Amino acid sequence: MASTLFTQNIIACVWDFDKTLIPAYMQAPLFRRFGIDEPDFWAETNALVENYRKRGYHIAPEISYLNHLLTYVLAGKMPGLSNKVLRECGTEIKFYPGLPKFLETSRAWVKAKPEYAKHEIILEHYVVSTGLAEIIRGSAVAPHLDAVWACEFIENPLQPGFLRQKELSIEAAAEIAQIGIMIDNTTKTRAIFEINKGTNRNPAIDVNAKVTPEDRRIPLQNMIYIADGPSDVPSFSVVKKGGGKTYAVYNPAVRAEFEQNDRLRQTGRIDHYGPADYTESSATANWLHLQIEKICDRIVTDREEAVASRMTRPPRHLNATPEEEAARKASRAPKQSSFLE
Repeated sequence: MASTLFTQNIIACVWDFDKTLIPAYMQAPLFRRFGIDEPDFWAETNALVENYRKRGYHIAPEISYLNHLLTYVLAGKMPGLSNKVLRECGTEIKFYPGLPKFLETSRAWVKAKPEYAKHEIILEHYVVSTGLAEIIRGSAVAPHLDAVWACEFIENPLQPGFLRQKELSIEAAAEIAQIGIMIDNTTKTRAIFEINKGTNRNPAIDVNAKVTPEDRRIPLQNMIYIADGPSDVPSFSVVKKGGGKTYAVYNPAVRAEFEQNDRLRQTGRIDHYGPADYTESSATANWLHLQIEKICDRIVTDREEAVASRMTRPPRHLNATPEEEAARKASRAPKQSSFLE
């Protein structure tokens, strides 16, 4: 008898990182460590596409900052930059109020109600970011995340002829040299579908494979996507069209971010928005709590209705009343003939 791949009793909060969980960009500690002027770095990065175009080169804007970091390493301005150093920089990241505690307490909400526990409903947290995965993995939220999708670097890349070598040389001085994974605002949607289909939990499931809705690990309607602005419109769109919830946050000290989120709400890109404050009594925490509970309630209802629709009533003995027993006997008694028949 065929069965479904997953029980679909999992809820996922999918988070952007920069300007969503933190008020700044995660690379700030990295620049401080090497004495790099942060505004200069981003100004150079933003000018790369046009300057390369003038030289006859075409470069994707999404990959510019990763390439420019590697150029800084090659130029000796970030000597010895390794994945270990990136993780160390992650320890310096300061989060918005209420984090990382919110990630822990939100899981507790789901476990608190007996009806949710009965159906083994759980909440998972994921970060999908165009930033650097190793910095995120070194930060305070890392222990509370189920997985991270972000950009990654390779140290000491394999050299030509490595397939013919019986032993590979080990270099003590690690330094990033190549891009391993690049996540941009469009490929973020791929990560969402990997979470949706369960590719991250079962490598046998290819993200491009056709998987029926009932066989997907976390249906889109069980997702909440939280981010800060227009760059996340592709991800907002995927989750919202799939029946999930979308929420935008803004820095309360920056009016332009508030106005930006209001435009996203007016154009139907998001369901709601609020300040990037995740403390227990904040509007954002309350909204997320409410949506998580609504998804839990729907899962409970759907699962109980599914059980009821597949269940038949078992046979049982009927205890007749004396009147019903007398009527039953009378119906079985032979009839007397009558001339009136």
